[in-house]
Amino acid sequence: MVRFKNRYFLCEIISEDLRFQQCIDEWAVHNTVKNVVARMHGDFGLACCSIAFSVKYLNAYTGIVLLCCRKDFHRLLWSSLPFITHLESRNQRYPCSFNTLHVGATIRTCQKFLIHYNRNQLLVLLRNCTSEADRQAIQKSVQSCKFVGEEQYNSKDEGSDDSMK
Repeated sequence: MVRFKNRYFLCEIISEDLRFQQCIDEWAVHNTVKNVVARMHGDFGLACCSIAFSVKYLNAYTGIVLLCCRKDFHRLLWSSLPFITHLESRNQRYPCSFNTLHVGATIRTCQKFLIHYNRNQLLVLLRNCTSEADRQAIQKSVQSCKFVGEEQYNSKDEGSDDSMK
């Protein structure tokens, strides 16, 4: 048997509207992405990207979304994401944009990237922190950013990363 290979897009939804977080849902993201692919690549692009396209994960508070599509057509989806200018949810339009953070072959690699990305964001917050109580809370959050089995994974990859540089 041959399995179908997928690509996973880890994206950040950037919006200045604070009401946006309350109204975002998977269906709105799904429809918006499909509509943009249809607008950019026509019926062919829509048909190709509709095969096995789904929203695997959505966190409305952080604006992180994980999209999945077939490997053969992932470039069609990837090239359409910068053209998203708004999300329509509950008959309201919210201006936003998609920032693609990572494209991976598995959900696990996207999770690992997201942990490292969040850790780096927390370190930036730590540098800009003014009060000691906030500093301790952020340090505690940084220390809690671990993926199960990450130490074993990092020790295996450190040797291979040095040889690639």
